[in-house]
Amino acid sequence: MEFLWAFLAIVVAYMLGSINFAIIFTKAFMHQDVRDFGSGNAGMTNVLRVVGKKAGALTFICDGLKGFVACLVGRLVFDFLLTTTGNEIFNPVYGAYICGVLVMLGHVFPLFFGFKGGKGVAVSVGIFAVCCPIAIISGLACFGLLLLTTRIISISSLSATLIVVSFSMIFYNHTAEFWPQAVGAAIMGAIVFIKHKENIGRLIRGEEKKLAVKKEG
Repeated sequence: MEFLWAFLAIVVAYMLGSINFAIIFTKAFMHQDVRDFGSGNAGMTNVLRVVGKKAGALTFICDGLKGFVACLVGRLVFDFLLTTTGNEIFNPVYGAYICGVLVMLGHVFPLFFGFKGGKGVAVSVGIFAVCCPIAIISGLACFGLLLLTTRIISISSLSATLIVVSFSMIFYNHTAEFWPQAVGAAIMGAIVFIKHKENIGRLIRGEEKKLAVKKEG
């Protein structure tokens, strides 16, 4: 029965990830699908470019919140199971990381939107706010600094991802084993990099565009 509760937490995480706020807010503001414009990506950056700051900010906040809620659910459910069973496999840290991977997969491959979603950057803010706060604080600082100096979101996001993954391994939660946390962080980092493969190609060629936000009327 305890494994059923763990499985339900994982399903909830994926379902939360599948709620794509970039698509939702673009349809609310423009009555269009954001994937039909700009880069075709259903994420915050494309919303900023296509719709504007307000929709972009709402997308970032809600994507972050769904990551936070999914990981919090994982942590609470596993904490309950650890208390009732005494089985260390249900360490709440593992629950947070497992649900973090699943909410990110839901965001990137959303069930409700034809498995075509975002790149996993905004949702990772909420994920690591639960899994490793010091890592995401450092990552956000890196992102902000690079965005101010380069105005290129992709290089800021990728650099921040490296910081977050590295710091989550350095400052891992010592109440749980290192390797499950390291593997979870590495999987999420790999997802972000894989989803940015076209951006990486443009960065190598020097063709990546700087951020341009749509002016709202």
